[in-house]
Amino acid sequence: MSSNNNEWRSAAVSTGTTIIAVRYDGGVVIGSDSRASMGGEYVSSRVINKVVQVHDKIFCCMSGSLADAQAVTNAVIHKLNFHSMQMGEPPLVQSAASIMREFCYNHRDELSAGFIVAGWDRKKGAQVFDVSMGGMVVEQEFTIGGSGSTYIYGYVDAKFKPGMTRQQCVTFTTNAITLAMDRDNVSGGVVHLAVVTESGAERQLIPGNKLPVFQRI
Repeated sequence: MSSNNNEWRSAAVSTGTTIIAVRYDGGVVIGSDSRASMGGEYVSSRVINKVVQVHDKIFCCMSGSLADAQAVTNAVIHKLNFHSMQMGEPPLVQSAASIMREFCYNHRDELSAGFIVAGWDRKKGAQVFDVSMGGMVVEQEFTIGGSGSTYIYGYVDAKFKPGMTRQQCVTFTTNAITLAMDRDNVSGGVVHLAVVTESGAERQLIPGNKLPVFQRI
């Protein structure tokens, strides 16, 4: 018993998680679950918010090692603010993704963290970027990540449709995270969402008793 205790006490805090972002005409919806665990066994937090605002209209979601992800996110926030002051205008979403990619690539041997970057800017409007652990960045209509994503590839492939409305994207995101939390033992808690448009960002929190219910086999 003491050996097991020592194992989880020394394990890195991990955001074994489900993260997702989807673009629609006029904005993006980005969301995640809220569970953090140690070694995939001990739940260290049920209500951590993995949807992080890195600038006024730019958000990111974290997966992997929580310490690594928070360190990268804090560095990106600092660099984006400095970049914005230098340019005299808000940063581009692609700039945020590129800065995050640079950190992930330059420290790829030390870091274990992946990200989704999503937001709205004056140049290209709504955008979604997937930033992998090794430092690759890809722009997509929608993307998913984290341990829970392996359970919902079929769902998102079947349900995603180009030209969805804001409410359809919120429903799509909420359903996908809920399905992942139902199957993935290191995803859980509540659903955190952010909707980002030209007019700003709106956060939503959906508690467990308000999540949709699906039939299980």
